[in-house]
Amino acid sequence: MSMRRLVLVLSVMSAFTSVAHAQSSVTLYGLIDEGLDYTNNVRGHSLYAMSSGDGYGSRWGLKGTEDLGGGLSTIFQLENGFNVNRGTLGEEGQEFGRQAFVGLSSKAVGTLTLGRQYDSLVDYLAPLTINGSWGGAMFSHPYDNDNTDNTFRINNSVKYASVNYGGFTFGGAYAFSNSTSFADNRAQSVGAQYTGGPLTVAAAYLNVDNPNNGSAGAVANLGSSGTDGSWTAARQRIFGAGISYTIAAATLGFVYTNTNLSQPTATEYANLAPSPTLGAASSLKFNNFEVNAKYQFTPAFYVGGMYTYTRAIYDGASGGSAAAKYNQFGLMADYNLSKRTDVYLQGAYIKVASDPSLAGTGLEFAANVDAAGPSSSSKQFIARIALRHTF
Repeated sequence: MSMRRLVLVLSVMSAFTSVAHAQSSVTLYGLIDEGLDYTNNVRGHSLYAMSSGDGYGSRWGLKGTEDLGGGLSTIFQLENGFNVNRGTLGEEGQEFGRQAFVGLSSKAVGTLTLGRQYDSLVDYLAPLTINGSWGGAMFSHPYDNDNTDNTFRINNSVKYASVNYGGFTFGGAYAFSNSTSFADNRAQSVGAQYTGGPLTVAAAYLNVDNPNNGSAGAVANLGSSGTDGSWTAARQRIFGAGISYTIAAATLGFVYTNTNLSQPTATEYANLAPSPTLGAASSLKFNNFEVNAKYQFTPAFYVGGMYTYTRAIYDGASGGSAAAKYNQFGLMADYNLSKRTDVYLQGAYIKVASDPSLAGTGLEFAANVDAAGPSSSSKQFIARIALRHTF
């Protein structure tokens, strides 16, 4: 073989190799969030703590695509959460507890994925809340009762996400119970979002039957707390809607969510032992009203804030009801040191208003911001300064 012919063959082989590499890819990515927290009252004492992922969950992951031709691709994503302070796994010790799925994506009809995934509330509505977008966990609604801070994911799920139709997207998910009792610990969710110019509107719905019933279901029974972050109840049903509008450097938003828990038994969030006057809980409802704002002073610096009013209603099995009111305020300032590194300062305050209907019922609804622990009083304040790096 002549030298000229050998060079030609090698050039052709190199071209085919380049095409093959261009048709499939795998990306390593991640986020590290580390900071210092101060909480004024945790069970009667001040708490100073170094906290990993308390604003934005620390994570690393792999995601990839393979071009199958005709606008169709295979996709996958594996995402691990971890604690920077201790080097341990997050999400109750699961290897890929944040996300783990594989599926097919079509440029014409949308994406179908299977595995452990986010529900439609997280996908479509949560980005309009502070906690589900730029603010993080500190600004979640009390106990993250509506899962807009993705406290739990859904296992065994089949999820569809549409393509973008002129700014309109929609999707839904179904999560199997993986049990012979088909209705135990299964989940269904749907959602939609429209973005046109400065306006974004969204709505979503999630239903979980018997969450935390068994370790193989849609919301698994994991960890020392006995839950994967959701409530333990006969049913958890959530719906909500939101809107945001951008005017120059300012963005204003409003979100409403409604959470209805049938026969709840969880005790880690509030004292739900049977009330002496109302009996065991037949239902516990949360109505959350959030207003938020963000102002981008420069491309590298923004300030934002929120106010959330939440009303919790306890309905007793023996008749009657009692209510509690939450008023929550939050502020945040964020400065980018580079495209991948920023420092931020956050503060949040919550007060549980005494409702006359609680008198004599034996019920208690604790003030609790984020995950530091409940206050011994009706008030709690938390502040955080942190460094965040993405890769």
